[in-house]
Parts: sequence; C-alpha cells; structure tokens
Amino acid sequence: MPKAYVYTRHGGAETEALIELDRPRPGPGEILIAVRAAGVNPVDWKLRQGRVRSAAGEGGFPTVFGSEAAGVVEEVGAGVTGFAAGDEVFGSTAHGGYAEFALLTAGVSAHKPAALSFRDAATFPVAAATAYDGVRQLGLPGGSTLLVTGAGGGVGSAAVQIARAFGLRVVGVASEGKKDFVESLGAVHVPSGPELAERVRAAAPDGIDGVYDLVGGPVLGEAAEVLKDRSKLVTAGSPPEAVAALGGDRVQRARTAAVLDAVADLAVRGLLKAHVTRTFPLERAGQALRAVEEGHTLGKIVIEVTG
Repeated sequence: MPKAYVYTRHGGAETEALIELDRPRPGPGEILIAVRAAGVNPVDWKLRQGRVRSAAGEGGFPTVFGSEAAGVVEEVGAGVTGFAAGDEVFGSTAHGGYAEFALLTAGVSAHKPAALSFRDAATFPVAAATAYDGVRQLGLPGGSTLLVTGAGGGVGSAAVQIARAFGLRVVGVASEGKKDFVESLGAVHVPSGPELAERVRAAAPDGIDGVYDLVGGPVLGEAAEVLKDRSKLVTAGSPPEAVAALGGDRVQRARTAAVLDAVADLAVRGLLKAHVTRTFPLERAGQALRAVEEGHTLGKIVIEVTG
C-alpha cells in the first residue's frame, strides 16, 4: 500500500507517523498524481496543532500533511478537463501531499513546464503564489520601493524576486545570517531586530511605498511606521484585525491556475528561483517538518518521493 506522512490528532510532533493508506480516488474536480515532490510550509505544522483550519475543511484523522505537490497524473475525476494520465503537473493539494499518491484540486493546478524540475515546481503553489498575489495586490508602479519582512524565507524570497521582476526596488528584512542570501535576490538587506524602523529609513531615505509583511507582531507595527500610505500595507503573517488596525489588509489569495502559470513562466525566464536549500525523502518527512517548525529556514524545504 502507498505510504503517507500523517498526524493522528491535533498536537505536537508526537502525533505524526509514516503509515500506509489506500491509494486515493479522485472525486469531481480532482486529479490523482504520483507525487514526485512536496513543498513544506509553516501552515503544515500549524494545521497539525489546530492553530489554523484547512481551506478544504476537516477531513478526519489520520490527516496527510502538505498543501502543495508536483508529480505525474494517474487519473482525473469527473468534470476535469485539460489534464490526462501521464501529464506532469503541480498544484494545491486537496487532502495532503506528503505521500506517494496525492489528490490535487484541478482548478489550482497547472502543467509543469519541461524546463522546471518537480522539486522546484512543488514550491510554487503556496509560497510563490502567495508572494505573487501580495505583490500584485499592492499594485505599485515600476520604480517604487517595497519593504519585505521575512525576506529570507520561502514566501519572502519569492516576493523579493517577483517584485524585482515587476521593476520594483526592494528592501528585505531578515536576520544577519541571511544577509548574503537576501542581497543575492537583488534586495537591500536590513537586519531584523529592535528599532527596525530606524534602519529601514536609513536604507531607504526616499521612503517606502509599500510593505509586504510575512512576520507579523511588532515587526508589522514597525514596518507600518515607515510607510507613506497605509493602504499599501499587506500581510500574510498577521490576522486580519491586526493589519486592519494599522490601515492595511491581508493578502487576498487568488488560488487560480493562472497564477501558477504566471509564476512558472517567471521561473522558466530565470526571474524566479525556488531556492530549495534542503531536501528530504518521504521517510524523513518529520525531519523536514521540524526544520520548518523550528523557524529561521533559508529558502524552501522539499520532500522528494522516488518515482
């Protein structure tokens, strides 16, 4: 039977297990894939803890980890068009992706370009797509200056690159240890920590035109201080009420195949790199999740499944 990495109840790492599950069957609007790679994201462990709710709703336990995956189509469900067995695809998972077989939501899946690896494609449905949605939501004209907090992480590093591709100047906030990485993306690095606003003003004396926050908490407040227009503040790191109190908004996710096609096109053109810094086999999915859960991850972590 196929293997999958799951959590058996809400809680900590003690709830996780690698188990055998029946091969899934695609329902209407779903695609069954043989997984080649699955992205690891903070939302995965937050779902296990019960801190956030899945967009697909609670499906009962055991619950398979993972929100994004890439692989080869095995079967399509009723009403699915444009995909067929043998197609190489990537997309948002319907019921988890840390598995040998997974279901993708057809409306949030796309064909993988031949020039794009499964490993890299698996990082785009959550991190890169979230980054793309936020940058587009801000709608800053070319030449504007964007501040990205959490610039060294999966979403942050993608946001920096996408903003640069859109002709924006970027100031990236990250730890001192991520300075070289953030600068390699084309951003001006500002160290994270207390009195952030003062350092941002020094790095951008002409002002900040937009903020894309991926950290939340006190960082969000300090970032808002340096902004010329608070309506140009978006966050994926704070709850709606926190950013609304500052005059900003949450990132409005499009969750469409068109966004996946757009980020894949940027990748093929060399304007967006996945920056996968570590990979783990499915048998070590717990270690991959720990690396993300402990924080301070550089770039993206991916679980690779042998085909």
